[in-house]
Parts: sequence; C-alpha cells; structure tokens
Amino acid sequence: MIDVKLLRETPDVFYENCRMRGFGKDELDRFFELDSTWRENLKAINDLKREKNEITRSIASAVKSGSSVNDQKTRVNEINGKIREHEERQGNVEKERERVLSLIPNLIHKDVVEGKGDDQNRFMRFWGNAQVHREDQEEFNLRTEGKGKFTSIGSRPISHVDLEESLGLVDVERAGKISGARFFYIKGRLMKLELALINYAIDFFSERAFTPVEPPYMMRYDPMSKATDIETFKESLYKIEGEDLYLISTSEHPIAAMLSDEILMPEELPIRVAGFSPCFRREAGAHGKDTKGIFRVHQFNKVEQFIFCKPEDSWDFLEELINNAEAIIQSLGLSYRVIDFCSGELSRLNARKYDLEVWFPAQGKFREVISASNNTDFQARSLNIRYRTKEGNRFIATLNSTGIAVQRILVAIMENFQSEDGKEIRIPEALIPYTGFDRITTP
Repeated sequence: MIDVKLLRETPDVFYENCRMRGFGKDELDRFFELDSTWRENLKAINDLKREKNEITRSIASAVKSGSSVNDQKTRVNEINGKIREHEERQGNVEKERERVLSLIPNLIHKDVVEGKGDDQNRFMRFWGNAQVHREDQEEFNLRTEGKGKFTSIGSRPISHVDLEESLGLVDVERAGKISGARFFYIKGRLMKLELALINYAIDFFSERAFTPVEPPYMMRYDPMSKATDIETFKESLYKIEGEDLYLISTSEHPIAAMLSDEILMPEELPIRVAGFSPCFRREAGAHGKDTKGIFRVHQFNKVEQFIFCKPEDSWDFLEELINNAEAIIQSLGLSYRVIDFCSGELSRLNARKYDLEVWFPAQGKFREVISASNNTDFQARSLNIRYRTKEGNRFIATLNSTGIAVQRILVAIMENFQSEDGKEIRIPEALIPYTGFDRITTP
C-alpha cells in the first residue's frame, strides 16, 4: 500500500509512475476525489464537535445562573445527530478510499527501464556453457545479446516429457484419473532427487543466515489480500469451500504475513527466512501452455528466500537475493541469463524485479525458474509491520526471491544432464551427497 502523505504531496510522481507501468489513472483520480471528500467530512465533524463543546460550556454557565437551557440542549441533540451522520459517511468513504489505495501500484526504482512487454526486459548477464542445437543458436544469441557461451550440438536432447515416461519417473495419466490435468505422480529416483533438491536448498540458504520455516499451507482472505497483489493472484487461488481459507500459491505470502501488526526492534533486522512449502495454483490464463510434463502444474514444491529489513538497506538485499539465486543455480551446473524487468512487466507490489532464466536445450529456449523482487515498504504497509526508531515507528521493507522451484529444476536437470542415448540422467555433483546415487537409469 502507498504512503498517503507522499501521495498527497507528490501526485505528479504517481501519475507518471502509472503511465510508465501502462496503468490507467482512474484509481488515482478516484483516490483524490475520495480523499477530498474525506477531508471535508473530517472538517465538518471537527467543526460540529467544536460547536458542541462551546454549547456544553454555555449550558454549564446557564445552569449555575438558573437560566433556561432547553434551546441549547435541543441544539446539542441536533449536533449529535449530524456528527453520527458524518461519521457514518466518513466510515464508508474511508473503506472505499482504502480499497482504491490498494490498487495504486508501488513506485518503481529509478533504474527500471520503461517498456510494455517482456521483449523489452533488459538483459543483464549470462553464466555457463549451454548446450545449443544448431537450429536454436539464433534464438540463443538473441536472448544473450551475443554474450552467451555455448557448445553446438547436432542432436536435440529428449523432451523431459518423453524422458519421464521412458524412465518410468512420472505418471500423469493416473494422476489425471484422480485429480485431472496438470497433476502427477513422481516416482523412484526422481522423487529422491526432488527431496535432495529441497534438503540441499535448505542447507544452502541456512549457511547464508536464512532461518528455515515451513508455513501454514492455507491462509484467510484478509492476510492473503494484504500480502499480495490479490487482483493478480485471485484467479489462480484455490478456495476451501465453505471456509474463509485459501491454499497458498507460494510460501512468500504466509511468511510476509507472519509479522503482521508487529513492531520490531531495529536490532532484530534484517530477518532472513527460507520458506519451504508446496504451492497450489490454478494456472488461470495458462491454458495451452506446457500442458504435458511437470513444468507448469497445479501443485509443486518450492523453497523461497524472504527478507524483512530497513527500507534504506533493501536495494543491497535485492542484490543479495539474486546473488544467492545465481550461486545455487551455478552450483547445479545449469546455464542461465538474468533479466531486469521493464516497467510494464512489474506487478503492483514490485519496485524492481529480476528473473533468472535457465537454458532448456530440448525446448531450445530460456525459461524462468527464479524471480527476485523488492517490494520496498509497500507490502509492509498493508500488513502493518513496523520497527522502532528515535523519530517514531517506521514501516519495514520486504523482499522475496525463489530459492529453488523444485519441479522446474528437475526438468532443467533432465534436459541438461541426460546421456546422448536418453537412457540415463546424471545427477549434478552438488546433489550426490543428498541422493546417494550419481545417475538415474532405466528401471
């Protein structure tokens, strides 16, 4: 949520921010209209209370002198009725103003590039030595601005969908029989590799001062709506019928809400959390995309990085998050590129956002596996999370980043570490101590 004082003082900044994001100005216009009404009502209430106090004092003097006070009492009753009317109106205005305020997006960072689509996101860097089929080299060079290192391969790797089936690792048909599309059974050594990835990620982030946390898998609507851009996520959420509960789509939301309505001591900050949970998403709007395999599914596991910190430190922590993300992907030997989102691709919460996209040689494209965002104090204002200072309580900043999106990394490993004949998958060296085996072969 936006700082109302800042919004009143610098309206032009917010109108320009909405223009850069590709947002309309209706919400801003509506906010200022409601805010004007709110201030007029407040003045009217204060004027009535002042008049009431003056009359009350005159009644006290009249009673002492034995004068009649009937007219004054009648006026006090009239004023009380008007105050109730104004306060009821004020409550409705405040509620609507808060709703509109929640739709006004966060201010973007000054270095964010203006743009309207993902083709205008800014390429930042590439790491690794990708396996690139000759037919995909033009695409690869375009996406890395000619700075990506690669080894040309003449035979395209087997799709993870076909590899899962031939090695007996995933069963989507039986899952579909009981749950529908985009669900799966994961089996055998691939399931052990999944657990290895989770345990490896938890150890990896624990060594970097992140506290492992497993949050509740369900949230009430109120904290959910304050923790996220509910207009974006609402169609993706699974609701529990008959209850005010929703299955979480990421551990970011229950972790962000964990400290709601709390006031922290400055020495407690920063707080680093590594959240693990299954994630549940309806994937609304993704019809026809990745309908086979386990890349885009309704249920998946994820380890999330989350940081609560002082606002002035948040930009350094955004770099820490993306550096951690790069370090863990590098440790798995996967080639990737990092992009900086343009203004039109940011969510309402984000002041800046980076994506890390791994190269998938069978698909011949980069795919997003990690997103890192700085939400500045926007999310904390909605959740009312503050810390003490000598000048008074201030809102903290919140940042989040994927640590490991497990199913997507499993797909990346299957595509990048398969043998030429497609009969086995090598395990990345960093994971062997966690799996206890170095390859997955035909059962």
